[in-house]
Amino acid sequence: MMTGSTDGKIMVRRWLVTFKPFRIFVVGIGFFSLCFLMTSLGGQFSAKRLGDSPFTIRTEVLGGVESRGVLRKISDMLEVILKRMDSLAKLDNATAADTRRLDELSSSINKFQPASLMDMIQTIAQNVSNIAVRVEQILQTSIMQGKAGRDGTSSQCEVPKDPRYPECPGKVDWMRARWTSDPCYAFYGVDGSDCSFLVYLSEVEWFCPPLAWRNHSSQPNLQNVHHIQQPKGTKRTAAFRTDLSMLLDQIGAGKESLSFMKRRIRRLAPQWATAAYRLDAKLQHRWRDQKKILIHVGFLTEESGDVFSPKVLKGGPLGEMVQWADILTTLHVLGHNLKISMSVKELQSFLGVPPGRGSCPLTGPLPFDLIYTDYHGLQQMKQHMGLSLKRHKCHIRVIDTFGTEPAYNHEEYATLHGYRTNWGYWNLNARQYMTMFPHTPDNSFMGFVSEELNDTEKRSIQQSKVNSMAVVYGKEASMWKGKEGFLQILHKYMEVHGTVYYETQRPPEVPAFVKNHGLLPQHELQQLLRKAKLFIGFGFPYEGPAPLEAIANGCVFLQPKFKPPHSSLNHEFFKGKPTSREVSSQHPYAEQYIGRPHVMTVDYNNSVEFEAAIREIMRTKVVPYLPYEYTCEGMLERVHAYIQQQDFCAPEPPFVAANVSKQGSAGTGGLTRPLFTPLPNSTALGWAPDATYAPSAWPPLSSLRLLVSQEGESCVGACRSHGFICEPAHFRFINNKEALRRLEVQCEVLDSEMNHILPAFSVLRRECGLQREPLLFSCAGQSPKYRRLCPCRDFRRGQVALCRDCL
Repeated sequence: MMTGSTDGKIMVRRWLVTFKPFRIFVVGIGFFSLCFLMTSLGGQFSAKRLGDSPFTIRTEVLGGVESRGVLRKISDMLEVILKRMDSLAKLDNATAADTRRLDELSSSINKFQPASLMDMIQTIAQNVSNIAVRVEQILQTSIMQGKAGRDGTSSQCEVPKDPRYPECPGKVDWMRARWTSDPCYAFYGVDGSDCSFLVYLSEVEWFCPPLAWRNHSSQPNLQNVHHIQQPKGTKRTAAFRTDLSMLLDQIGAGKESLSFMKRRIRRLAPQWATAAYRLDAKLQHRWRDQKKILIHVGFLTEESGDVFSPKVLKGGPLGEMVQWADILTTLHVLGHNLKISMSVKELQSFLGVPPGRGSCPLTGPLPFDLIYTDYHGLQQMKQHMGLSLKRHKCHIRVIDTFGTEPAYNHEEYATLHGYRTNWGYWNLNARQYMTMFPHTPDNSFMGFVSEELNDTEKRSIQQSKVNSMAVVYGKEASMWKGKEGFLQILHKYMEVHGTVYYETQRPPEVPAFVKNHGLLPQHELQQLLRKAKLFIGFGFPYEGPAPLEAIANGCVFLQPKFKPPHSSLNHEFFKGKPTSREVSSQHPYAEQYIGRPHVMTVDYNNSVEFEAAIREIMRTKVVPYLPYEYTCEGMLERVHAYIQQQDFCAPEPPFVAANVSKQGSAGTGGLTRPLFTPLPNSTALGWAPDATYAPSAWPPLSSLRLLVSQEGESCVGACRSHGFICEPAHFRFINNKEALRRLEVQCEVLDSEMNHILPAFSVLRRECGLQREPLLFSCAGQSPKYRRLCPCRDFRRGQVALCRDCL
């Protein structure tokens, strides 16, 4: 090993003596940056409020966005510097090269002389980055040289040419050019030498073979890290919880959005406790695996802009916060081990990702069985997990209000066929997206809860109803614009009440005859709904929780019918959403799954039809009604089933119908036993109950109902018209020649390709197609030229997400 001069050693030791003051200086840099950043942003926001020039406003936007990013970079760099300097301080040997690098480091420190505020922040970031790299170089060079001396190896490492690792040379070349692009490389010991590149690429990533002179006893196999199983005997049972105090502490404070969620959790606590006792008894106190679950609420993080928190006191939108509050409570009451993240810093800490910009993977197994997040959180995970996200994404569940169809989810297919949007293209199993309403069976229905009334409360509400009282569904003044025509008709029959937010005066869009209560706390809104006979929608917002709350409090919900239906093709709101779904009314769930007398859907542009509906509502007596799936017990039941049964990490073996038929023919004289059999009083086929081979599946194959759609009809519509639900998990069992044969489909041509309408066939051309890409199995797909093979299933009364045998 080469050694430096005695003078060089003395100089390094003297520098290390002054290491503690230098640590203070580095921390000071971070504090100095933060102070300048906060001062600049505060001043710019003040200038904007005072109505300063457009130039000032531009500076505010630039400073706000860029400075936050720069500050995060500075924080990453400082963390790396301090960690590596701790190690550096412990070294007792140094070389002349070390001395030279320390001189360069000192020179870098003296360069903090920027001319302007933004230049100052940018210069600080660049210099901190340079300092991080140089400190790391000093440390790693000393470590590598010391190790080489002890192990008897050369400090020069030759890049291997191993056919088992064909990407290794190219990755080394990339590291040579780009290793300073992310501090995480330095965090893992990369110092610019080929040896450090090979150590990283063989032990942190998996592109190069293990080095003979390295100790590999503690290195995990990263390619199989997500298959690591818990040792037997380490699983714990999930016991139902009725005390919510621990959950409320975990959620934290400091934002109005969090306060809103905590108020909701406290208000519904007695109902959650009752539901837990009921479900535990229904499940007969059976064993349930306790899962380690991370909940990362991405849309409430500062990094995503958190546009919701400031609007809580101004009327919303609150639907997302209602759902997240209920998801948190559900997972807690079910007894799972939760970590809750409301910031990217917490996300990084819980996942154990290295500091930097996400270029480096996790080096150990994922510390969670499940991760619940949203699209904002998914993007943040991609940014900070890098390569690890692809390996661990089977654990993720995405809370997705409007749903994501398979054609938009498959990145290659979406790009080639015009389905690419700002949201989809993550290549997940479509059931990993969890929706607010069961409108897209391709996804899993997560839902939320509404307050459930007991029999005494229901009787009291019916006695206190005012037949001539209506409450308008519209908390924002803009929603009332252009609605004067049918409101005048409504006013002829009913007293009209509103809950529109305003600060100093009546919103100009609200007619004078409306009694506006302003934005009401939840319990006061409940009292208003319990008196009213009618809850009337304006057409927006789409599919919110308020109509269900109104129906649960004994109101009739009146909503507009959309002609033509709204979709991404004709309505601005849906453009960019990863779905082609057509919305025929403001609240399709209320229209399809509840209906009359609780829900009436009419054409508001037809004054005769609208006025007739008002008169009918005044004559109709309704009782408070809440679908079981929107009760606390219904949501606990549904999420329990998902957690215990859905596993997207275990690979599904391909289902080959021919092999099943062969197994089923044993002892039958060579005759094959069919997989599907006709069902009594139905045109659908079911899974043959006497089949000797039944693949393991959830939902179980006993729920399968195979039928054919009409041309231009989706499997969603085909299954619904027969009283069933489309079940995407069953597609793999009907994607075969046997299903076509049993349905008596004539195929002159049979192809297998990537297309989201397959399996399907054309009657006119006698062409049949099977699906080649499992991620494209789609209940929603439809084509005017093809009839689709549809895997439907039965469902539990009041719980469309689960089949009859799914519990």
